[in-house]
Amino acid sequence: MKVLHVNAGLESGGGLTHIINLLTEAKLQGKDFTLLCLAEGPVARAAREAKLNCHVLGSSSRYDLTALRRLATFINEGNYQIVHTHGARANLFMALIKRRITAKWCVTVHSDPYLDFEGRGLAGKVFTKTNVKAIRAADCVFAVTQKFANLLTEQAHVDGKKVHVIYNGTFFHQDSDIPAKYEHLHFNIVNVARAEKVKGQELLLKALKKLDNQNVHLYLAGDGTQLDNLRTLTQKLDLGSQVNFQGFMTHKQLKHLYRRMDLAVLTSYSESFPLVLLEASDNLLPLLSTAVGDIKKMIPDGQHGFVAEVGSVDSITNALKSAVAMPPAELRQMAEREKKYVAANFSLAQQLASIEKVYQTLLAVH
Repeated sequence: MKVLHVNAGLESGGGLTHIINLLTEAKLQGKDFTLLCLAEGPVARAAREAKLNCHVLGSSSRYDLTALRRLATFINEGNYQIVHTHGARANLFMALIKRRITAKWCVTVHSDPYLDFEGRGLAGKVFTKTNVKAIRAADCVFAVTQKFANLLTEQAHVDGKKVHVIYNGTFFHQDSDIPAKYEHLHFNIVNVARAEKVKGQELLLKALKKLDNQNVHLYLAGDGTQLDNLRTLTQKLDLGSQVNFQGFMTHKQLKHLYRRMDLAVLTSYSESFPLVLLEASDNLLPLLSTAVGDIKKMIPDGQHGFVAEVGSVDSITNALKSAVAMPPAELRQMAEREKKYVAANFSLAQQLASIEKVYQTLLAVH
């Protein structure tokens, strides 16, 4: 089975990680998977670093429709049986050439398509409408949470028979392979996310202020359009001595940072099934998240982590207070318990097997 994964190539967060991890697992299993990026960028660079079979189409911009002919030719001459797109631009391109190719077409919906272009005015509304229409045209749709699956069928009116819930997975390491923590003076919490409104970092800053504990320090890892606003809010709340802006960090840099952390926190308004938390768990960090997406599948109860109400500073503050008050040995046990649970349920091998099962079903339909 020849499979082509297509992405615009400009992803830098969870979408990039999802694609690279999935294709790395496919390579380890000897699968015939190829990655095509519409443009040069972070995804192609990460793919080359992972020594994946990767090509760049050379699309000059999201409006470069001359790339459509090249895309159709690449698919047909490559004899690909499945084309699997990730992201609005790749979805749009595939929708426009669907009748020119013989391959079956799958889409993965990584985030809420009605929020992806929020705050971009009229253009954002057009992009949203176009993306939803493209998703509707695909032969199958993978939703990374049940919530997204429901949204696609009920709001976007995607045929329910096409929609399959496939939870994200990641590589898990033996605990003995995880480097020991560095000694550190403070209770350190880390938020790994793009600095965008949907990620809710302003809630975390306000909760940190309300916690009123000088021993708690926050590390924000990620770039985005809200970075300056978050820096301004940090100064306004007089949290300068407790908040560290790390900027974008590679996985290698994050693993080093995790050695000084006590808790991984995500305070988003909307998420799918966040890979950053699975990766933090692999590094034996206890987790705190707002109740986004299917997070309760990842953190099933209070023995496995902390879950706060979406959008509630008070709830986030209380969850932080509980984590900080927990004895270090109990926090360690919670992290170990959570890692054992997610490793058993959300491995990349399981994710790939579930996806391939759908591929096979598609190819069996003439």
